[in-house]
Amino acid sequence: MNASETKAVTTLAPIVLFVYNRPWHTQQTIEALQKNELASESVLFIYSDAPKAGQDQSKVQETRDYIHSIGGFKKITIIEREKNWGLANSIIDGVTAIVNQYGKIIVLEDDLVTSPYFLRFMNDALEFYKDVSCVWHINGWNNPIDASGVPDLYFSKIAYSWGWATWKGRWVHFNKDTSFLIESLSKEEIYKFNLDGTYNMWDQVILNNKGSLNTWAVFWYGMIFLQKGLCLNNNLNLIRCIGTDGTGENCGTELLYLNQWINNKEVFYEFEYTVVHNDLAFERLKLFTSSRKSFFQRAITKIKRLVSGE
Repeated sequence: MNASETKAVTTLAPIVLFVYNRPWHTQQTIEALQKNELASESVLFIYSDAPKAGQDQSKVQETRDYIHSIGGFKKITIIEREKNWGLANSIIDGVTAIVNQYGKIIVLEDDLVTSPYFLRFMNDALEFYKDVSCVWHINGWNNPIDASGVPDLYFSKIAYSWGWATWKGRWVHFNKDTSFLIESLSKEEIYKFNLDGTYNMWDQVILNNKGSLNTWAVFWYGMIFLQKGLCLNNNLNLIRCIGTDGTGENCGTELLYLNQWINNKEVFYEFEYTVVHNDLAFERLKLFTSSRKSFFQRAITKIKRLVSGE
């Protein structure tokens, strides 16, 4: 079905946005979101984390002043943390609270600029696949793989954290117990977890276990992996990440990721009832990850050096 033919969604998913100390990035994210056709019908929750250091105080306050000035949504609820939670803890807590209340959720961070068609796509996908138990996650962003021969929409086991959506019945399985994940996967499964050895995501699990890193997305991917769930991918990227300018948490600078998105043309898409893993897209992803060391992988390497004292 295309965007104009999709059955109307009677209850839109709440949007949850996590912000910290980047007022300019936050403004770009909000202004793009306001341009979405469903913005005025959507409820927006904004979680503002408290400063973790004295030098963050002014930027956190500037960001809070801005979010208190915005409109354009059906309802806006702002949650100001009184102490610093950190991004991972704040996301886990906020997503759990809101998805438990509403049954479904759309999640953004303060450096993600959305296409005007983002909310329509996410809500339509949430409605279409809500009863398809093997579908766990809707991706708004996708790695810039070679898409020749790959459909615009396809299923993979990879859950990206740059603009995503899910349901309460899937998120209830989220578990950040690092020992549980480590004990659950064999060496062969860890190889598959690492995209057949082309991208070492397992390092994040180990560093979290050691207390040297605090992230959340790898554990969500881990639960989907354990449950043999699938994620809906969209080659017509609806997210542009502006946090790869060096300001993003756990991110370096990578210009490649700034350019892959759809903004100025109407998006048409067809959902399929047949849900199967797309092997061609997975092979293309492995080619992409094996041909370059991503900015996040470089960040992991830097953390490992700091931990070892190099």
